[in-house]
Amino acid sequence: MTLMARLGTSRARAMELSHTELALAMGIIGLDVVARLAPHAPNFTPVAASALFAGAVLRVMGVVYAALALPALLGRWGRARGAIMLAPLALASSLIFFATTNFAVWAFSGMYTHDLAGLVHCYVAALPFLQNTIIGDMLWTTLLFGGWWTTRFVADLTPRTTTHPARPF
Repeated sequence: MTLMARLGTSRARAMELSHTELALAMGIIGLDVVARLAPHAPNFTPVAASALFAGAVLRVMGVVYAALALPALLGRWGRARGAIMLAPLALASSLIFFATTNFAVWAFSGMYTHDLAGLVHCYVAALPFLQNTIIGDMLWTTLLFGGWWTTRFVADLTPRTTTHPARPF
């Protein structure tokens, strides 16, 4: 148990951003928020440029961003299959994130030997984080879709003059 805690702590430290990277990440986020809230020409925002910059400059973060884009693609695919697919898609999203980001830690962090034993060690050290990822993804998926469906249900009970918005799932 203590060994797993130590492995988790050293792994978490390796994933921490340096002070410079943290300042850059916070600056990018701040820029994007301000740019979206400030008056601007349609689609004239730094969001894509920020993602491009972050992927190029912030080491492993590019893999994290890609791993977070995959659930959007799964959502598009699952849209035609109905609500029954939500739990499997949320679980798949968690597992894809776990597999890709920990592979990047193994490949780029220098914490593990670049052989099968090092890769296995990396994934084993990351297992304590997987539980929270799965629980969080399941909870937030339930809350987001439950809130969406509840809002749609309540909106259907009130008189309106417009057509229905897009109905995912």
